[in-house]
Amino acid sequence: MLVLLSVSFVFAPQALTQAPPRHGIGAIRGRVELRRVATAAERRPGVAELGSPRGRDLPDLRRSVVYLESAPRGAFEPNEGGRAVMDQRNETFAPHVLAISIGTTVDFPNSDMFYHNVFSLSKTQRFDLGRYAAGHSRSVRFDRPGIVRVFCEIHSHMNAFILVFSHPFFALTDAEGRYRIENVPAGTYNVVAWNEGTWSDPKSVGVTGGGIAEQDFSLR
Repeated sequence: MLVLLSVSFVFAPQALTQAPPRHGIGAIRGRVELRRVATAAERRPGVAELGSPRGRDLPDLRRSVVYLESAPRGAFEPNEGGRAVMDQRNETFAPHVLAISIGTTVDFPNSDMFYHNVFSLSKTQRFDLGRYAAGHSRSVRFDRPGIVRVFCEIHSHMNAFILVFSHPFFALTDAEGRYRIENVPAGTYNVVAWNEGTWSDPKSVGVTGGGIAEQDFSLR
């Protein structure tokens, strides 16, 4: 049974702070500590595998996304959009978490030697790409902010998350949980950390022109 993620926060453009001073930009950096890490869904071997299921990659569940809960005015100018990739290889979506801006087109190539069928039932973006073979790729453009959970119709253990933002002030953590949000206009913002199944309370962070604000998070 599919479980869709329900979240109370929004990435919507109506949440604005006061216009920032014009004397500079800064950055926000820190680390996200995970007290508990989600477990990967168990793979169900196919009938043809005769008790010897093929190996698969495990998704990287330690990656978090840190973002401004609200952004300065002017951050919601029309986005021409870019491209991002969420690959399918060894029965795993790679990356497991993708953070993008609205207007971005995500390619879903099939790098396995068998069919996949990528779909989502999320309110932010519903789609079903149908079944397609190895070496082929299909795409989806994301034009609404929110969280999109992605599945494979053929392989029930495959799942991933796409976080779509209506501003550019977000960052994905590295393998050690560190993050850095660049080009933040001077001002005070609420910053949130998200990881699969949980997110932090907003933390107030002041950014000065040319400065680097520090903010760590601990997620349970």
